[in-house]
Amino acid sequence: MKKICSLVMAMVIALNTTACGGSAGSNASSAESVSPSSSSAPAAEKVELVVFAAASMTETLTKIGEQYQKAEPNVKLTFNFDSSGTLKTQIQEGAGCDLFISAGQKQMNQLDITADKTVNTEGLDMISKGSRINLLENKVTLCVPKGNPKKINSFDELAKKLSSGGVLMSMGNSDVPVGQYTQKILSYYKLDEKALAKSGSITYGSNVKDVTTQIIEGSVDCGVVYCTDAFSAGLTPVDYATAEMCGQVIYPAAVLKASKHADAAKAFLDYLTTDEAMTVFKAVGFSKA
Repeated sequence: MKKICSLVMAMVIALNTTACGGSAGSNASSAESVSPSSSSAPAAEKVELVVFAAASMTETLTKIGEQYQKAEPNVKLTFNFDSSGTLKTQIQEGAGCDLFISAGQKQMNQLDITADKTVNTEGLDMISKGSRINLLENKVTLCVPKGNPKKINSFDELAKKLSSGGVLMSMGNSDVPVGQYTQKILSYYKLDEKALAKSGSITYGSNVKDVTTQIIEGSVDCGVVYCTDAFSAGLTPVDYATAEMCGQVIYPAAVLKASKHADAAKAFLDYLTTDEAMTVFKAVGFSKA
């Protein structure tokens, strides 16, 4: 009898051990099947792109940026609008920037090691190789305040009135592309800028938006701005400068070598050349370069 009891006890112990082992194995399989690492894809990386752009692009780039972020929700665009000269200086001094769009070739050339050494006098090498393009073309225009009190209807008339005195013209500073184009116009008419400024016939703006504001407020008799800024401000140009007078107004764009998101910056730059973006640019007077 003792032997029979011992045998029964041994069988019960064996059955319990087997049942426990089977249960553990079942739980392990269940855990593996619901493992979050095997069922969910990694989230897309969010990127902040910092774009330095000429002040004359404020309205258009802001609108295009809104369009782009709807298509690319993981990309946040942060814009810094100012004169191209100011932006170039900020980049040179180490400001974080992924993409630079200038209103003139000079400011881009000053950062481009492949540019003529007479322009890139400091040997700066800050432009990503192969990323630079000519993005847009603008036009230089002559605008007047409401009512045109001095009856200035062309650059030819302006040149005559500046020579005889009695008018006040606003133009951009010499480090601002629109100011540099205006200097070429003055040179075309053989007018002495320094003498005119000394006599009180010329006043300056720190960027094209500043010049535009002076015209709107009527604090000057006329001013030289871009076609796009005149459109945005509701001004009607009285004349347009020809290429002979000041050359073509080309806006170059390039990804910066120091960009932490070069691929994303290049993707946005590519988008700026699409028909969708160009429709916004052309609506205010830009044209494809």
